[in-house]
Amino acid sequence: MTSAKHKLLVPSDGSPNAGRALDHAIGLVRAGFADELHLLNVQPSVGGAVATFVGRAEIRSFHHDEGMKALAAPKARAEQAGIAAKPHIGVGTPGPTIAAFARELGCDQIVMGTRGLGAAAGLLLGSVTTEVLRQTDIPVTLVK
Repeated sequence: MTSAKHKLLVPSDGSPNAGRALDHAIGLVRAGFADELHLLNVQPSVGGAVATFVGRAEIRSFHHDEGMKALAAPKARAEQAGIAAKPHIGVGTPGPTIAAFARELGCDQIVMGTRGLGAAAGLLLGSVTTEVLRQTDIPVTLVK
């Protein structure tokens, strides 16, 4: 009988807190507390006038390219630590998108920074962090 894999999801927006969250997740994998590391970058939706003039395939390609650029450094950081990280690109509002990816991937835990690069922020926690906490029922480890 084999044990189920423990999967971590680390959202990354390039902020220092996201980097520290990744370091924490790498430590969890190295210590044997997790088997899989998934990285997620959430790209903002393109709507309105832009979607009228630019085709879906081009928009999808743009989101993919921008997301992969954003995940290049975190992926390299994990690989330097000897951990294969699986990159994912989401599109939409960050909080609900992070929670949805965690569900879809069957993640056991989300490890994320308390604040990211977003302009709007809650009083004690970043607005994305607060929304993820509302949207998910799996453990969320916050790293500052």
